[in-house]
Amino acid sequence: MSKPVVASYCATFLKPEMQHIYRQITGLKGFDTFVICKERREAARYPLPGGQVELAPAVRSNFVRRFWLKYVRREPPIVYRGEYGVLNRLLQRRHADLMHVYFGHTGVHLLPFIQRWPRPVVVSFHGMDVQPRHDQPGYLERLRELLQAATLVLARSHSLQERLRELGCPEQKLRLNRTGIPLDLFPHADRQAPADGAWRWVQACRLIEKKGLDITLRALASLAQSHPHARLVIAGDGPLLEPTRRLAQELGLAERVEFAGFLDTARLARLYADSHAFVHPSRLTADHNQEGVPNSMLEAMATGLPVVATLHGGIPEAVRADHAGLLVAENDVDALAAAMRRIMDGDGASAAAGPGGAGALWRRLGDTAAADVREQFDQGRQIEQLEACYREALEAGAAAPSPT
Repeated sequence: MSKPVVASYCATFLKPEMQHIYRQITGLKGFDTFVICKERREAARYPLPGGQVELAPAVRSNFVRRFWLKYVRREPPIVYRGEYGVLNRLLQRRHADLMHVYFGHTGVHLLPFIQRWPRPVVVSFHGMDVQPRHDQPGYLERLRELLQAATLVLARSHSLQERLRELGCPEQKLRLNRTGIPLDLFPHADRQAPADGAWRWVQACRLIEKKGLDITLRALASLAQSHPHARLVIAGDGPLLEPTRRLAQELGLAERVEFAGFLDTARLARLYADSHAFVHPSRLTADHNQEGVPNSMLEAMATGLPVVATLHGGIPEAVRADHAGLLVAENDVDALAAAMRRIMDGDGASAAAGPGGAGALWRRLGDTAAADVREQFDQGRQIEQLEACYREALEAGAAAPSPT
């Protein structure tokens, strides 16, 4: 018996930081899939067998037809620019049973198609795609329409679910779909607390504002007197790379901060194994960009790294405060530094491995972090839940009347 076919729509397949989407698509077992995108990127890093990636560019229609669709029929751009027809024919040719649209803003762009396509559509939200877009008039209204039109709406965290409820998503459509981590690629590492105080902290992320890199650097700088041998490795790339380098120099941290660049899975796993703790002071930006649950944080936890992070987005759902890590308020340099100091010094003792010292607290938090990720974020279990959502969407689509 043939498997049902899900069309995985991701406008750019894939940006380097979207590895979690690649893992999800390639991990499906009960469904066949193919990818629809407008731009194919990083093909060597994210390979798929031939024929599994379909490009769906806009195709300009002749002037008369375009004028008629735009000014007489008042059709949206996706129609009069030709993208609607390309997508419709592609889905028919590939016999798609349902479509999974990655990212809410992509769903808003596809809204006219979603409203008319007679098959079920699942839209997943990942964090930044719940923020308002003031440069796009009417965007919020279209986002609200999307939440009504989609068959199911997936969110990566409870905090994102709550935001989608606030936007009017019907409760019966809302499902939690956590990021899955391939635990075999991030095994628990056997590490020791450094006797010489050479703690190695790591932050792995895209270098953008919401990751709070400046807060990390300022906290490390404030620890220069008490912990002069502590080091930080920043793994990742992004638009704030050079500003972050400059800030590290201004704070006198040039010799204590390493910029490792974007690392593949194997090198990232080695970095975690060679480090002692993970820091990630995420924050809500002025344009309301927020985290779901950071993938790199989960990967680090899987190897046994305790986390120092913020009470932001879905982070508290993954990091149990004082059990798997320490959580502080957003944008609070002093609180972050105090939490980092507590990891290195322990609770009221300075002995590296004595009762209540750094070794005891640090190891307890790290062991709990690893156990929690294995319990809640195993990739196989999360893909099973995703496929359950697909089956539910198919059943709902079969019961619903076809749109006109």
